[in-house]
Amino acid sequence: MSSEANRADQSAATGPAIIIEDVSKAFSIFKRPADRLLQMLSMGRGRYYDVFMALKGVSLTVNRGETVGIVGSNGSGKSTLLQVIAGLLQPNGGSVAVHGRPAALLELGAGFNPEFTGRENIYLNAAILGLTQEEIDARFESIVEFSGLAEFIDRAVNTYSSGMYVRLAFSIAVSVDPDILIVDEALAVGDEAFQRKCLARIEAMRDAGATILFVSHAMAMITQLCDRAILMDRGEVLIDGDPKEVASNYYRLTHAPGSDRERIRAEILGRLHPSRENRPGKEVESGMDVTFVSESRVEHGGNGATITDPRIETVNGQRVNLLVRGRSYILRYDVIFDGVGRKVRFATLFKTKTGVEIGGRATQRLADDLPDFEPGERVSIAFEFTCALMPGTYFANTGVNGMVNGERESLHRILDALMFQVLPDPDDSVVGIVDLGMIPSVDRHTAGPDTPAADDRA
Repeated sequence: MSSEANRADQSAATGPAIIIEDVSKAFSIFKRPADRLLQMLSMGRGRYYDVFMALKGVSLTVNRGETVGIVGSNGSGKSTLLQVIAGLLQPNGGSVAVHGRPAALLELGAGFNPEFTGRENIYLNAAILGLTQEEIDARFESIVEFSGLAEFIDRAVNTYSSGMYVRLAFSIAVSVDPDILIVDEALAVGDEAFQRKCLARIEAMRDAGATILFVSHAMAMITQLCDRAILMDRGEVLIDGDPKEVASNYYRLTHAPGSDRERIRAEILGRLHPSRENRPGKEVESGMDVTFVSESRVEHGGNGATITDPRIETVNGQRVNLLVRGRSYILRYDVIFDGVGRKVRFATLFKTKTGVEIGGRATQRLADDLPDFEPGERVSIAFEFTCALMPGTYFANTGVNGMVNGERESLHRILDALMFQVLPDPDDSVVGIVDLGMIPSVDRHTAGPDTPAADDRA
């Protein structure tokens, strides 16, 4: 082998895994099927289509062993970018260099023949990914075992459910021991147990040094798995950096009302300027973001009581929806009774963006002497709490219930009454949804005269 080839192999082994420089991708959009024929007959003298720029001058580098998440609203260019990297689409401009053996799990069932059995598709798909017949034979049982489809493996895949498709496709993709794993939201399909199994495998691949690039709308997955994240919008990269900051700005952009979206987008782009960057150790502050409005708010009841003005305040009375972990806040709302309220309780509940109930509280226990209220009375409810939530977006329910005809019923309830965000912070030692206040300790044991040295232990 020549010295130049040796240097090329060494560069591929030690340099970046993926280098994308000024990549653009355009698609021709025809309004009518007849316009395609007219375009062919025009011989380039006319244009009967609109141009949609899916990617606009995208540049990024993914280092070897890095896990990078790509987020953005639908149509932002995420999937197109992955298809360009995987070689399924050719860019109209720019260059893409991929160093290492990739495995791509992009479209559901891509590379499968629906008439083939699961067994036949394992051999077909694994061969496409670069495995030899002998390698597939050696890994076949582990692929089937991971997929959990042993009893279906000899059935045609056109009889599989979408979840079974993903099970088989993911099992094959990770079996090739790829240097680069590219996944496009495929893990959103399938049951929760298999999703956890896939995440565990991805974490193991990451720890083993694989480069992982994936698209997801699950911000918890982005912040849990990724070394860095990329926010895309309209085919452009808005932010490339810390996953928590990217997740925060993703929520700001996607939850922004249409009238505010341009302003929010400009603000996000402005953060790329050095004068706007978050400096290490910079104090984060509670505040109010007017674009953070709960569009999923749903009300039930109106059965003798009405909840008004749900909000979160600081202990000094300032309204906020941007919270800082570790600080104290008060969730407040008012209730107006337009009927008699008997044995009334007031409650609230915090939830994640995906609806997972984190925790809540009611004003009294059912065994307590619950209060009654008369028509026209107005009360203010306050739940003081210390924010133990990790950075992310959350919702709060509010409710009031009482006795109606001898049964406890909801008098008024607001689901997703308000939306708030816990701001990113520099502490990366806590993971999950809630900071449990764990206090770690490390005891270093020094080998004594009767303790064998580490090298002598079994």
